[in-house]
Amino acid sequence: MDELYSWLSSQHPGLKTFKALQLKLLRLAADHPEQRAMCRLLHGIVGSYVEEFDEAPLPSAVADRAYQRLLRSLADLDSNAEPARRLADLNRLAGLTLASRSNGAVQAHP
Repeated sequence: MDELYSWLSSQHPGLKTFKALQLKLLRLAADHPEQRAMCRLLHGIVGSYVEEFDEAPLPSAVADRAYQRLLRSLADLDSNAEPARRLADLNRLAGLTLASRSNGAVQAHP
């Protein structure tokens, strides 16, 4: 996950980065089966975000908040941790939402 974090931290917070991240997550899951659950969760989270803004304007403030939120989440992951910590990481990821539309307004979740 450190390599993924390093790559993401050097990217622009646009949708192309999130789409590229999805591909990286698929490769990581295939190459490291022990990380498959985490990769699948992250892939779904990123996919929902991309789907929400694909073909729609993405306000830069929303993109920046979503990008920072994802970076913080990746930084918190420890793929070498004990099983209880890894399960807690998975549970935390399962509740992660990068952004959502509500009443026509776009809100990034803290």
